[in-house]
Amino acid sequence: MPVWDEHHLEFFSLSPPQTQRLGIRLGRNLQTGDLICLQGEIGSGKTTFVRGVASGWGSPDPVSSPTFVLVNEYRRPDGLRLYHLDAYRLAHLQEALELDLEAMLTTGALIIEWAERLTPLLPMERLWIVIEYVDEEVRRFWFEAQGKRYDLLLQQLRTSIYGA
Repeated sequence: MPVWDEHHLEFFSLSPPQTQRLGIRLGRNLQTGDLICLQGEIGSGKTTFVRGVASGWGSPDPVSSPTFVLVNEYRRPDGLRLYHLDAYRLAHLQEALELDLEAMLTTGALIIEWAERLTPLLPMERLWIVIEYVDEEVRRFWFEAQGKRYDLLLQQLRTSIYGA
């Protein structure tokens, strides 16, 4: 089992459908206020993963990369939102401040692609996920939980993938 400790998890996805299923497993346990930070090059599978997260979270909305609109909102029938921010095109941290990340976290969960560009603005407690291109179909996911809530979220994901 590729688990390092209670704060880290390594997972290899062998296909885009498996990447999406991994996202579904994470999405099922998201709560309002959760912050998921994604880091990975173009084509690493970030948006495919987010499609799964949104589905597992309960949104019927179609998921697309928010590269040109910066933030997409995915609704759930109970009115909660999953915010999907792409920081790739942000030129300055001031632009991110204007998006009001704090408000997003009070009304839903937030997933940020290219999160490393916003690190100074982000809460210290978060789930950081690095997605690496290994092969045409294979991706390596490295999860790092920062804070008790995210240790729990990572434990829930680990249990969902590997069992008790």
